[in-house]
Amino acid sequence: MEHGKTLLLIVNPRAGQRKAQRVLSDIVSIFNQEGYRVFTHITAASGDCEQAILDYANDIDLVVCCGGDGTFNEAASGVIKCGKKLPLGYIPAGSTNDFAATLHLSSDMLQAARDIACGNATALDVGSFCGRYFTYVASFGIFTKTSYATPQTAKNLLGHAAYMLNSIQELSQLRSYPLRFELADGEVIEDSFIFGAITNSTSVGGVLSLANNGVDLSDGNFELLLIRRPKDLIELSDCVWAIQKQTYDCAILKFRKSPRFLISAPQEMPWTLDGEKEDGRAVIEVDCLKHAISLVYHNPASHNE
Repeated sequence: MEHGKTLLLIVNPRAGQRKAQRVLSDIVSIFNQEGYRVFTHITAASGDCEQAILDYANDIDLVVCCGGDGTFNEAASGVIKCGKKLPLGYIPAGSTNDFAATLHLSSDMLQAARDIACGNATALDVGSFCGRYFTYVASFGIFTKTSYATPQTAKNLLGHAAYMLNSIQELSQLRSYPLRFELADGEVIEDSFIFGAITNSTSVGGVLSLANNGVDLSDGNFELLLIRRPKDLIELSDCVWAIQKQTYDCAILKFRKSPRFLISAPQEMPWTLDGEKEDGRAVIEVDCLKHAISLVYHNPASHNE
């Protein structure tokens, strides 16, 4: 078959349980059959995925990354930085795959490849955290570290974040941080919080779930979810219930939407961007970059604006 299109396939061989290596030739074959000439790049270190896109940008028509959320983060960053508006495909192969879960991408890697090969391009928003890009979440607090270390069987017992909150026996176990959030419409939220997330996803760390009807990945807004330090165990119990029911209407929860956030925070407080650690800052600017990337996947409702 004559190949009229060129594709860069970037594979993180360490993602998940190294499953990508077992089906790599089959993935390449799927794209070959759709008329793509495939360049394959196997990453060896952090930053390789982004650099490969910058190196190949002028010679390719499509980028496909195969790995976890961290690999997708790098791919999105590379596509934005190359300045060529390259469409991007994502084959989930990690252990958490939050962003893939939000988009309902197939967990079968070969099916995910087929969905890209025959898919539609959809414009999606990306976040900027003081200039560093993130695709689905910037978070801090109680779930930031432990969510990625909690066994899935334990998470399933009570349903996501409720498991972690319900396991707290003493309020003194909860570390809180004083923060101030200024939203684009001028609203100011200031308090001491045990958790916060600026997100463009319905799943955070496989632990926290947002209602599907509350999240739009291309509306130019990010969702802000904050959990204030509870005053007593009754407030904590109310919080567990609200998270389980995805109502977010209890006293210690705040749920907002905004295209921009100006944050004052303790400089020593760590953040997580797409599951990767990010150093804290005293002043943080988070912006939603509307339609920053074009993701190719099987989405019948896909549209370009």
